[in-house]
Parts: sequence; structure tokens; C-alpha cells
Amino acid sequence: MEQNECTGMTRREFLQGCTATAITLAGAGLFQGCAIDPVTGQKQLMLMSRDQEISVDKQQSPFQFSSDYGVTQDKELNRYVAGVGQSMLPQVHRPDMPYNFQVVNATYINAYAFPGGSIAVTRGILLALDNEAELASLLGHELGHVNARHTAEQMSKGQISSILIAGLSAAAETQGAGLGDWTQKLGSLGQGLFLSKYSRDNEREADTLGHRYMARSGYNSKGFTGLMEMLNEMNTTKPNSTQMLFATHPMSRERLDSARDRDRGIYRETHSLSLYRDRYMDHTANLRSQKTLIAKLQEADKFLAKAQYDQAEGALMSALRLNDNDYTAQVMTAKCMLIRKKNKNAAYHAGLAKQLFPRENQGHYISGLSNLALKKPMQAHADFTACSRLLPGNPQTTFYQGYALDMAGRKQAAAREYVAYLKAVNYASNQYSQHAYKRLKAWNYK
Repeated sequence: MEQNECTGMTRREFLQGCTATAITLAGAGLFQGCAIDPVTGQKQLMLMSRDQEISVDKQQSPFQFSSDYGVTQDKELNRYVAGVGQSMLPQVHRPDMPYNFQVVNATYINAYAFPGGSIAVTRGILLALDNEAELASLLGHELGHVNARHTAEQMSKGQISSILIAGLSAAAETQGAGLGDWTQKLGSLGQGLFLSKYSRDNEREADTLGHRYMARSGYNSKGFTGLMEMLNEMNTTKPNSTQMLFATHPMSRERLDSARDRDRGIYRETHSLSLYRDRYMDHTANLRSQKTLIAKLQEADKFLAKAQYDQAEGALMSALRLNDNDYTAQVMTAKCMLIRKKNKNAAYHAGLAKQLFPRENQGHYISGLSNLALKKPMQAHADFTACSRLLPGNPQTTFYQGYALDMAGRKQAAAREYVAYLKAVNYASNQYSQHAYKRLKAWNYK
């Protein structure tokens, strides 16, 4: 019987093994078959093309960046981090990918990569690093995931942790909006909308690649062992602050030991090179001046995740006393006030957030929810219209545009938005689609 060239299996075995995945992905046009592993040079079964990886990246990364409170407005910091990442691109296996490197405003500790080459690090993890070599190691690890096509592999197997395009959360709601109370734990709203849960094998390969990329780019290999030592310590002593990081990037003592083995072995000749600590400290000085503020926001995140809203509000007020010009602090405060039904306060802080970062989505989104809670439908509609302009493609924004118009008594315009929402979610059954359908039915909408 004829064998499949890619797998060495018979055609029947190949088809049987692919059936479950093919059923899931064929309708989306994702079945590609054979590909060449860009790292090993071996044939592999891959259900996504390069163009599809880039397309998924372009569609999803803006939502994740926004959920992490947007790309930092500290242009010098972003330029510095991007420069470190770009300096390693001559060493990668897929130099033709459209890489970009961003610092996002979130304070939780994480870094992540999208399949087309969009890579982000949070303010929280930058504060945990000690030198530029560790930053290069972190970015190199994420480059390893892109170059080994780990996200494409996970998508091919249907193992993406979450595929949401709601920007915040489709379940975020207020009593004032008429769809129930806030029940989501806001500590999780800004984290992991579309992130791969990498396997331990994926992590090992990304470590090996990242170590190679940074060492061959002129960094002391001890930067990589320093990163692994920091992560290993956090994994054992601070599990709460690194929950998302280790949920998507499983840590183990083996990863640290392997890094040390490589450092003492194939990369020992790099020990005369610099870690570039002074350069890292110079470029992160402004960020490090906010360390106390960010610690307060991390504390507030923990309280929000535990539904301890009194304590969360206290931590947020302390953060604002330190710096009331921090966009993340204002949005987090607005969320906390909204969940506590302090709707005027929520609208106030969301309004400040919009002033601080008018081109970022979340301030407008929370302002819209606050105005719905305050029975100000047309102000809410203006907020959600801004959201649809800043971050297009979010069905939830379309629903709330319709809901606001409905509240204002503008049935015809509301009906158009409800229809658009139902089409965008393919008429999936949830409380929003049910509400939209019932309203359209009540209006005898054809």
C-alpha cells in the first residue's frame, strides 16, 4: 500500500490519524499537509501555511495587546526592547517573518509570541530582569517558538488555550446594562485571550533555540542561565504572580539544568562577552522608577482575582496616589468600581483613562459599560463606536452598540447592529445572541 511521504505511514493510517484534526480545520481552509520543519529540516505534518500564521497574528495580536492595556507609550523603552529583538534576527531560522517586538502595559509577569512573529513582553517581567542578556534570552525564547512553529503546531492539533476576539470578555456585564451583575474575576480579563499552552517539549526546543540566538548575537550565555534561575525561583516562591506565564510556558528544574549544561559546554566561549547590565539599567530607568506603582497594581490584580474587592480598591487607590497618570491604573480602577456598582466613579476613572491614552480600546470600552449602567445610552454608543474604530472586528462591541441604541429607543438602528452581531457570531447561542434574537423577534424584524 502506498505510504505518505511526510509521515511514512500508509495512506489509510495517515487518513485515520488526521481525521479528527481535519474535521476541525478543513472547513477553515487550514489543511496543508506536508511542510519542512524550518529548524530541523525534516518533513512534518503541518495544517497551517506561513500566510495563515501571519493572518492569524494580524487578526488576534491587536486584541491581546489591548487586553494587556495596550503597547506602552514609553517610546524609548519600546524602541530599546525592539532593538534587542531585531539584533537577533540574523540568527533565526525564519528570517522572512514580519517580526515585531512590543512592551505592553500589563503588570503581570509574562512574555508571549504570535505565530506570525509578533512578540510582547509585559512591564512586570521587564522589572524582574537584571540585564540586557536576560532580555535577549527572553526574546530569543519567544523567537524560538515562532521559528519552530509551535503555535501553528498547537493550532493544527486544536490545542490553543483560548480563541476569543472579544477584547475584554464576552461575559463582562453590568446590572445597569440589563444583562446581570458583574461576575467575572477581573484579574483574568487581561490575560491569555489567544496564547498557546506550550508543551514541555516545545519549551525545551524554544530554550535551545533562544540560547543559540542570544549567544550567537554577542551576549554572554550566562544571561540565559540567569533568566532560567529567575523563572525557576518564581515558579517555586511566587506562583500567584506568574500564573499565566507558567500556564502557557511550563517551568521545570530540567530547563534550568539544561541551560547550565549548555552554558558550561557549547557556549562557554561566550563568558568573556558582556551581560550589558548598565545599558539595561539606563534604558529601563523610567520603568524602574514605577516599580512601587506596579507592585501595587500586581497586588490589586491578586485581590481582584480572589473577588476581594475592598482590598483591591484600596490597593488601586494607593497606586493612583503614586501616579494618577498611569493608564493601566485608571482602567483597573474603573473596572473595580464598576464591579462594585460605583458607576459614577467607574465612569470618572474610565474618562481619565480615555484622556491618557485616547487611541487604546479598553478605556472606551469600560466607559461604555459605565454609561450603560448610568442609563446614558448615547454616551455609551459613542464609546462603543470609538471601540469599533480603534479595534475593529469585535462582535461584542457591535452588540453593545445595538444595546445602547435599543436603550435609547432607536429600534431601527439597534436592529441593524443586532443583526450584524448575530452574523458575526454565526448565531451562536449565548445570553447576548438570545437577547438580540428576542428583541428582533419582538420587533417583527424581517
